[in-house]
Amino acid sequence: MKAAILDMLRTSPDVVSGAQLSAALGTSRVTVWKHIQKLQALGYDIAATPKGYRLIDSPDTPFPWEFPGRTETIHYYPQVESTMTVARGLARGGAPHFSTIIAEIQTQGRGRLTRRWLSDAGGVYMTVIVRPDIPLMLSYRVNFVASLAMAAILRDRYGIDARTKWPNDILVGEKKILGLLSEMDISADMVAYINIGIGINVNNDPTPFEPQAVSLAGLLGRPVSRKGLITAFLDEFEDRMAHVDYNTVVEEWKTVTMTLGRQVRVTTASETLEGRAADVDADGALILEQPDGTRRKVIYGDCLFPAS
Repeated sequence: MKAAILDMLRTSPDVVSGAQLSAALGTSRVTVWKHIQKLQALGYDIAATPKGYRLIDSPDTPFPWEFPGRTETIHYYPQVESTMTVARGLARGGAPHFSTIIAEIQTQGRGRLTRRWLSDAGGVYMTVIVRPDIPLMLSYRVNFVASLAMAAILRDRYGIDARTKWPNDILVGEKKILGLLSEMDISADMVAYINIGIGINVNNDPTPFEPQAVSLAGLLGRPVSRKGLITAFLDEFEDRMAHVDYNTVVEEWKTVTMTLGRQVRVTTASETLEGRAADVDADGALILEQPDGTRRKVIYGDCLFPAS
């Protein structure tokens, strides 16, 4: 009902009367009025005049009804501990492919190696549940698909030189704009679901606590619609997942990475390694050329550029 009311208000060049809304929606004028009041309470600037209603402005809040075609699979929360935690419960309960959990604020957002992900208001914090029909051995490549989708949106839609950093970050210059985290469940030898958690610095300012971070608004010098960014990413990611060639996705990722050929420091759960990032293999593991010339395969870890 909210989506339908907003659609009529947004597409009408003039005020829309309560009678028009009730007739089009097949409900009473009182019901329409109650929904208008609820929308106003949620931050929508809707002018009520003797002739009807006019939408003046909308909040940049990713309510489910702001995503036509996805309303049933968008789950918005003003505050949660972590969207990954919510997504895990929904995925285990059978939530469909591309269900998306979005939070205004996370109180216990998670990064790699149990680090905390700062989640101030103005950023985008979401987890997408995907159910690819693939064997376990291909699962890690889904992370690369998500990373490529977001890098493409940042480059093509916003005109910034977004580059991937192994394993799952996106940087602009040397500064982090996005982090990605995933977890999955399996059934026999097949993937049951993969939850892709994404934190994006959009209109928030991460620099007081993370000097090596940057926001999209800071780069562009203007606020950015989070709803537009989320919509563009979900469309791009879903399209890529529908047409992905898992045999070539890592090679495509290499064309936009800033990791390869650089000296790096990789911290895992048990050790810290240094060397040159020589390659990333087909399964997503980093091939690290160590100072003595030997090569080490690193499956997962936190990758840093020593100069930073």
